Amino acid sequence: MIVEQVIGNVADLPPAERESLHVEKVVLPSADLVKRIQRVTTDHGRTLGLRLNSPHGRDGDLKDGDILLRDESGVVAVSVEATDVLVIAPRSITEMGVTAHALGNRHLQAQFFDASSEYAPRSWSSSSITPWPTT
Repeated sequence: MIVEQVIGNVADLPPAERESLHVEKVVLPSADLVKRIQRVTTDHGRTLGLRLNSPHGRDGDLKDGDILLRDESGVVAVSVEATDVLVIAPRSITEMGVTAHALGNRHLQAQFFDASSEYAPRSWSSSSITPWPTT
């Protein structure tokens, strides 16, 4: 089966519906969340093809809980694989520049958040998160 759009997100469903719903998961590493075309396998062994028509960029990327398929047996939803991350909170513009340069030289992906983000600790004015390399 080919999936061309995300139907919704499990988190947006009413709590009563969520509790009674069978959720089949597609576990993806964070690097695969940006891919528009890929073949995935659920935790039940079902194979799906993704050919997403969503826009490129953060708004079009897959997110944890995105519903790819819904049928009478339940839903198939994205589950993001856990990964170690390095949280960086520069104290000055110079530290920010040095950090950005070092991350760029290693071609590491980075995400940036400010104090109002759900990911930023309360004591930081801004921070970035980058996957911690295992090699």
